[in-house]
Amino acid sequence: MKELFRSNDPVRLSWAEAILAAAGIVALVLDEHTAALEGSISAIPRRLVVDDGDYASAQRLLIEADPGPATPES
Repeated sequence: MKELFRSNDPVRLSWAEAILAAAGIVALVLDEHTAALEGSISAIPRRLVVDDGDYASAQRLLIEADPGPATPES
């Protein structure tokens, strides 16, 4: 298993899982229970991992799908 990224943002993790699942790539979120036990102070980020063979494809998919930082509308 290879780590794609770490985050305390459950929405970003869910988004990444959905993008990967749509492409047939199984992703696992590690440290969910440990992070919950620490009291939601965001001290322990969750890790998104995929199989070593899917890593390059998964990384490319997430880079292509990333909308970038949110910008305020004028």
